[in-house]
Amino acid sequence: MRAAWALVLASLASDALALPMLQDGAGWQVVGLPKQTLPMTRFGFAQQDGQHVLRVEASGSYGNLVHELADGSPPGRWLQWRWKLDTPLAAADLRSKAGDDAALKVCALFDLPLEALGLVERAKMRMARAVSGQWLPAATLCYVWDPSLPAGTLLPNAHSPRLRWIVARGSGAPLQAWQSERRDLHADFLRAFADEAQTVPPLKAIAVGADADNTGGRSVGWVAALDLQP
Repeated sequence: MRAAWALVLASLASDALALPMLQDGAGWQVVGLPKQTLPMTRFGFAQQDGQHVLRVEASGSYGNLVHELADGSPPGRWLQWRWKLDTPLAAADLRSKAGDDAALKVCALFDLPLEALGLVERAKMRMARAVSGQWLPAATLCYVWDPSLPAGTLLPNAHSPRLRWIVARGSGAPLQAWQSERRDLHADFLRAFADEAQTVPPLKAIAVGADADNTGGRSVGWVAALDLQP
């Protein structure tokens, strides 16, 4: 599974999960593809409008920042953040393998039991985990900003049904303008993985990223004020 993620956590309420700020990078890890030879998506911090924000730039690249949740963490349900897309990927098309790139995404990784998968998918996941030597999520839900698709579109990743997309901001969404999101992870997971799960498995990690490895394009986006609450 392609995984690498980045979140900016700011002004968490007292009942929010204790995810550290990205300001100092604590608890976050840059993750790419196994044996990746592509350039890594670039992450950097800046001040905009008086707030600390994360800049995400993909240029023919792949990469994410990932934050794993500690065992025993309170179950997170509500995910909220602010984001802005300055430069979209002109050739991106999430419906095809050739266009399977995301200019900006925020994702949740779930520990879906392998027993919930069909035999073929179960075998693929076991092989992927064995080859990578890492735990890989059997269910990843990604909210994406994609100007070519209508907001609310749900579709599987073109390469693997282990990842499902929800277009949170789509065609008609203004570029270069901050937008706020608040998503019910439980409801969205059950909608996205209704063919495999009737209950919500444990949430294992939260992430943000961008990739342009299939189209070779370039995108620039921003993420700020992301938090996870019960």
